[in-house]
Amino acid sequence: MGAWDDLDDRLRPAVEAHTREFERVRPALDRVTSAMRESIAAIFDGTDLSPLFVTARTKTVESFRDKASRTLPSSEPGALPTLVFPDPMRNLIDLVGVRIITTLPHEVDLAANMLKRQRREFDCRGDREKDIGSIESGTYGYSSRHLIMRTIHSDVVRAFQQVVDPETKAAGSYLFEVQVRTVLAHAWSEIEHDLRFKASNPKAWSPYFDRQFTATAAMLETVESTFAELHERYETITGFWDEDGEGSAPLTPNRIRHIWQTLLPHVDRKSGDDWAWAAELLAAHGLRTTLDLVPLLQAGAITSVRKALDHRYSPGPDRLLDDMLLWHYGHPHIELTAEPESAESTPRRDSLQRRHRQMEIYRQQHP
Repeated sequence: MGAWDDLDDRLRPAVEAHTREFERVRPALDRVTSAMRESIAAIFDGTDLSPLFVTARTKTVESFRDKASRTLPSSEPGALPTLVFPDPMRNLIDLVGVRIITTLPHEVDLAANMLKRQRREFDCRGDREKDIGSIESGTYGYSSRHLIMRTIHSDVVRAFQQVVDPETKAAGSYLFEVQVRTVLAHAWSEIEHDLRFKASNPKAWSPYFDRQFTATAAMLETVESTFAELHERYETITGFWDEDGEGSAPLTPNRIRHIWQTLLPHVDRKSGDDWAWAAELLAAHGLRTTLDLVPLLQAGAITSVRKALDHRYSPGPDRLLDDMLLWHYGHPHIELTAEPESAESTPRRDSLQRRHRQMEIYRQQHP
């Protein structure tokens, strides 16, 4: 059941006339749609942002008729309702719609900002975040960035405007809608739209559907947040290997902690972790920058060290770093960081030598 089915009979002739006119000019509007899709897609050529896909559609005749049939109730009993869009060919700005589908949430803002910077072919006349379940209301729903774009001196728009009215001077200016959303939000909204808004029999609707849509929207938000966090971590880690950027940052105690917690968040971090001692151990080997440290903290080597030493208790990062340096440097690590052999008491040297023997035995057994 749509707005057309409930439309007052007295308003039907006007809506039917607008619909016939839209059906007449729609082939020319289709050419506008295709041109807008190509122009929008071309914006991302040669940039760091590559949307998954850019699609476009011209509103169907049925959808046009239904939207043109929307009314506002009259304030006077028995009076004729008022059409929300009395001149739908002019009032509706979503007759042409373009969709940009991205992978991650931050790319939605990047894409929207790139569109808004275009000044030659388009200018932006509106920008809003459409979230059916808004954050402010504490509910869930799909989130989508909606931009209203206006063409500037477009030849294909001029051709369409000549079809609409050959007597009017065509300016080549036309409003259309661009939606930008993530692929997960897109999938959710498409399924929800088909099941909720296109249900042929409203009597078959159940509150269970609303509850489950809310639940899946909440899961969607969690999944997108996880993907966003993974992307940020990936960007941070790759930066550690940039010798001209983050890789050159000095290994202060706080920096070592940041690197460790980024690369190895699964390793227990105990309250007594001594990051200053970790910095001293690294400095003893001349390791003073981020790029000096990250090659040591590779998962395969850490797994080997764990197996070689068969720790009774999971070591904290500072102790595990000590083991990693011993694994990598062997006897030089002992000589650089332990007590002198002539010292009265040599507990650290004894411990390092014992661990080193275990490592050597493991290496012989697992060449």
